[in-house]
Amino acid sequence: MNYRKLGRTGLEISEISLGTWAFGNKVYGGVEEKTGINTIHAGIDLGVNMFDTAPQYGTSLQDGVAEIVLGKGLKGKRDKVHISTKFGRNPTMKGGASQFHKSRIIASVEESLKRLQTDYIDVLFFHSPFSPEEIDADVWEGIELVKKQGKVRFVGHSISMFHQTENMARQWAKEDKIDIVQVVLSLMNRESQQLIEELQEYPIGVFGRECLANGFLSGAIKKDTVFAEGTLNERYSRKEIIERVAQVDAFKFLVREDISNMPQAALRWVLDQPGVSTVLSGAKNLNELKGAISASNAQPFTEAELKLAKELLLKNFEAA
Repeated sequence: MNYRKLGRTGLEISEISLGTWAFGNKVYGGVEEKTGINTIHAGIDLGVNMFDTAPQYGTSLQDGVAEIVLGKGLKGKRDKVHISTKFGRNPTMKGGASQFHKSRIIASVEESLKRLQTDYIDVLFFHSPFSPEEIDADVWEGIELVKKQGKVRFVGHSISMFHQTENMARQWAKEDKIDIVQVVLSLMNRESQQLIEELQEYPIGVFGRECLANGFLSGAIKKDTVFAEGTLNERYSRKEIIERVAQVDAFKFLVREDISNMPQAALRWVLDQPGVSTVLSGAKNLNELKGAISASNAQPFTEAELKLAKELLLKNFEAA
């Protein structure tokens, strides 16, 4: 495993981090608690030192199921790792309403600390606000309080609804309110690249997420794949699935001697993008995790390979 500095935080984090969404609900197929804990233990043994979770990774009956699993997995090992979690969204909240205000951040941090069995959080992310109007002014008072209490070290913005909220990240970075962003970035989705480049002025740490394009870059999805009800990819039409599979086929030239499959190539590509601190892997078991970690040890792509990958994506968009 190789390591990089997380922006201006000074933290040294593994190039591959472990995301725990699948440990909390069945949106990615679901994972048994024991398997999740074993995967966390294996991750530490293999050099992973950043683990990402959230209260939202739960069910309509229970917040933070993934935080609970992570807390169990890190018991006795907390001093070896860094933890990022989030606030502002909870699956038990009726209607999925967001809560970006002072009293909620204070309560959310306490709830997360209890589930994680720890007394501090390394990175606390705003969990995907959809617009500036969702942010109450007093939320910053809450942030200062939990930081002053030593319960939160650094603050980040996990970005969703990108075009509605990317300027929030720019402004917050400029005002020294955040230290990290978490953005969607993959061979098939590159809309965050300009923002990442601009934020290096400060510099802001960058978590790349959804780097396998919701599984399409895993190589397991075919033109006739049928997604189970309740899973994330159920939303795609047959036409969209066929187009996405064709796009993945175009990128297969990135598989080479030290990169044996498409998932490794996809993660290596994200690591080769300027400004990226770590790639969030959603590995659900040891084999998937080992595959993700192998991307850290692969040779970076050449300028020619990166250029061709860009041209192939643009060509696909033009054809569409």
